[in-house]
Amino acid sequence: MTDNLAPETADLLAGIRSWVEIESHTPDIAGVNAMADKISTDYAKCGAEVTRVPGAGYGDHLVVRAPWGAGSNAPGILIISHMDTVHPKGTLETFPFRTEGDLAFGPGIYDMKGGAYCAMRAVSDLANESGAPLSVTHLFVADEEIGSPTSKDLIVDLGKAAKYVLVTEPAREGGKIVVARKGAVRYEVTTHGEASHAGSRHADGRSAIKEMAHVVLKFEELTDYERGTTCNVGLIKGGTGTNVVPAKCWIKVDIRISDMEALDEVEAFVAAIKPENPDVRIEITGGLDRPPYERDPGIDALFAQAKEIAADIGWELEGLKTGGGSDGNFTAQHTPTLDGLGVDGKGGHTNYEQLKISSLQPRRLLMRGLLERLT
Repeated sequence: MTDNLAPETADLLAGIRSWVEIESHTPDIAGVNAMADKISTDYAKCGAEVTRVPGAGYGDHLVVRAPWGAGSNAPGILIISHMDTVHPKGTLETFPFRTEGDLAFGPGIYDMKGGAYCAMRAVSDLANESGAPLSVTHLFVADEEIGSPTSKDLIVDLGKAAKYVLVTEPAREGGKIVVARKGAVRYEVTTHGEASHAGSRHADGRSAIKEMAHVVLKFEELTDYERGTTCNVGLIKGGTGTNVVPAKCWIKVDIRISDMEALDEVEAFVAAIKPENPDVRIEITGGLDRPPYERDPGIDALFAQAKEIAADIGWELEGLKTGGGSDGNFTAQHTPTLDGLGVDGKGGHTNYEQLKISSLQPRRLLMRGLLERLT
């Protein structure tokens, strides 16, 4: 029940609900653009300048500039959020917005409409008051859930122009924010063999699946938990029938790395892969998807500032490193970046996705505090 909520919290929850009830699955261009329309309308109320960047096969991106500091060329603060979710259109029919005690449920509520909305409200608060020391740009991208293929260049360009980057991905493990992330390396591997009848002409065939079995085992050996490297062969497809020696097999590989030195190791490993059967050809494409987001002195200083603000609000802020990637991976190499500044909760990408209602106002105040104190 929400009847007993403080007015500020009830207002935040109502705004988040209005965003959650616009379904915005990444491939659903109309849905994502409807979300962009809603954000543009909400941000316009505080006088923000909203620029729409057409997507290339996906929804549009939004570049929102706070009304203070207009025209300034000095590096400011970049907030990064994403509008898209992993939930297909129609999910609201079986998983509608609802509340239960301190929890609010709904598709995309935790990842990341709750945090994105709280950040928007923090900017709007300051726009309606005295502004902040630095200019603020709030970037909303339309394709983060599939790796930001059409927004990556925009993220990098705006990140390089900023002094600080704040990412509204959800908090982790009870409210911790993210100060480092692993990088992601992705490959597609195809083995090309020779088809033949599996019964009468088996010896004439060259099995692409058999060769791929060797390849899979080689890739899986990359996993080294102490080194921080993990490898997962997540998709595989091959063959045309049980009575045909398979001429083709295909896999997708996801590798997570802690630093750029590990990327060198992975690339050297991939370059050295050779077929066990010289009559089968191995084709490998892909490479670095998101660079590692490594903690450095600039990030340490930014985290210390956030920790101080959180203490003033009333809680002890902790930081962690996570294996998942975000758009913060694209900015952390050149600009101090804090991630996981969104709401507390759990269940991202699931049918029980939820946020803690009690985290809304503290997260809004943390974002506001950063905007007010960073100089």
